[in-house]
Amino acid sequence: MASTAPIFSISDEQRSRAETAAWGRFTAPADGGEFYAAWLVLLAARVERARAALLLLREDEQPSFAVAAVWPDAQRDLQYLGPTAERALTERRGIVVGPDGGASVAGQAAQVGYPIEVSGRLCGAIVFEIGAGSAADLQLALREMHWATAWLVDHFRQRLQQRDRAEAERMAMLNALLAAALQHRRLQPSALAVANELAARLSCDRVSIGFEQAGQVVPLVISHASGFDTRSDLVRHLGEAMDEAFDFGVPVVHPASGDGELRALAHAETASALKVDAMMSVPLVDAGQAIGVLTLERNAGPAFGADEQRVLRAVGLVLGPAWALQRVNSRSAWQRGSDALRAGRVAMFGPRHPGLKLMTSLAVAALLVITLVQIDHRVAAKTAIEGATQIATVAPFDGFVAQSLVRAGDSVRQGQLLARLDDRELRLDRARWGSERDQLQQRYQVAMAGADRGAMGVYAAQVNQAEAQLALASDKLARVQLTAPFDGVVVSGDLSQLVGAPVEQGKLLFEIAPLEGYRVVLKVDDRDIGRLALGQRGELVLSSLPGRPMPFTVRSITSVSAQQDGRNVFRVEAQLDDADLARLRPGMEGVGKVVVGKASLLWVWTQGFVDWLRLALWSWMP
Repeated sequence: MASTAPIFSISDEQRSRAETAAWGRFTAPADGGEFYAAWLVLLAARVERARAALLLLREDEQPSFAVAAVWPDAQRDLQYLGPTAERALTERRGIVVGPDGGASVAGQAAQVGYPIEVSGRLCGAIVFEIGAGSAADLQLALREMHWATAWLVDHFRQRLQQRDRAEAERMAMLNALLAAALQHRRLQPSALAVANELAARLSCDRVSIGFEQAGQVVPLVISHASGFDTRSDLVRHLGEAMDEAFDFGVPVVHPASGDGELRALAHAETASALKVDAMMSVPLVDAGQAIGVLTLERNAGPAFGADEQRVLRAVGLVLGPAWALQRVNSRSAWQRGSDALRAGRVAMFGPRHPGLKLMTSLAVAALLVITLVQIDHRVAAKTAIEGATQIATVAPFDGFVAQSLVRAGDSVRQGQLLARLDDRELRLDRARWGSERDQLQQRYQVAMAGADRGAMGVYAAQVNQAEAQLALASDKLARVQLTAPFDGVVVSGDLSQLVGAPVEQGKLLFEIAPLEGYRVVLKVDDRDIGRLALGQRGELVLSSLPGRPMPFTVRSITSVSAQQDGRNVFRVEAQLDDADLARLRPGMEGVGKVVVGKASLLWVWTQGFVDWLRLALWSWMP
């Protein structure tokens, strides 16, 4: 269906006056709207048979296009040009359509649309309604529109550069404020430096910074003031204004600049009481929570503009975390503990943190169990197996090792040969003393035949001496072979590497323990020896038999300590109650635990530390 569009006509004189006025507004526009209207008038003057024109623009980051200018009359309704503008934006090229939206026919009126792009981004479109003419006239109109859009492109780029410069200035200001805040480690001098910097940069008569304490905001610093009376009317009024901004949680401006701004009663009263024309309070935010308020005042200056409000909002977001950290670091240990308890109470009994509540409940239940449940309190000690009796085999006389048949770990039978000493010198001694005795006996008989009583006495004594030496040699020869006194196992001794080596009389050669009787020897630390008593029972686990606990009973506690691995230990002997003796061997080691009473798990695990602490306190006390 063909659309009917109203036909507008203006005289040449009107067009000339409008063009002259448009040049004046175009070269020195009061705002963007005046610039766009003047530009459209000038463009319409160059397009032949132009009847009406519509300029659609999308400024900044607006989601949709809006009417920026209309020609020739701003009050005229030009909605019928909208479809052409939409096609130009969609196809992103210049188009020519007929009055009914179809293809243009020579000799009829047409609508010409052209998109406006800046660096590949659609910024708007221009649409002209042109009276009937030739195709060349339409081509010329498109060309004029193309060249004219260069002014708008340049205008948009200048605005973009201005925004970039303004953003760079805002970032530089934020960096300067953050540097001023971080050059001090304490909160008060840091806040004072920022307050002075803001007062100078934003031409404020006073800048105040306060922080929340017990639900109220208390002013901490005031610009260009090293100190102030916290009970003064000034501080009271500032605190009320800060409380209002803190409660709202958003920036508060007085006087309000628009219908959407908050009407802050406390700020109005404070401004009236302090005789200031403009105030603004910005919450200092850390992790989404307000921790304080920044308040700025101008006694006779202008109200805070949109750019200044944007900068101050960023200041509250940037400085909030920095000051929150400084505030935490400057707190005393008591305050930190109190805050931690408060946070823990909120987390435990508040509506959030179900995982923490579950873990805490489990921890409390575990603490109750280890505190109330009584178990056997056992004292642990290194333990070794020894034979009930041990026989030592020593060298019967000075001699040499001739042969060794066993070594430590070998099982032996009663009477089994263990080793043999060299008997060659002993045999020679026995032969020598036997010959000496025979000679002395012959001399004794000769003296007796001659009735020489004196000689008889001397020879009789020498015969007895020779017989004694002969008996000693025979006795040594009888002990040349070392045999096992009973069935058992060789606990220590290895002469296989000492064959031919001399041995001294009394030197330990072998230790033999029986295989039938064993005793348990525990090396108990001196910190635990006081808990042991005779008759207590325990269990032993050997390194070679880790899966077979063996019960035992304490039979003897020595009163003499010895050094072992840098600790004082006492020797405690125990008797095995029921064990597989066939699998035991003297010298086996493990860990033994003696039950000394009943105690809670908590006491069992901490009693060592408690004992050490008691001793340390006793040694430190005067």
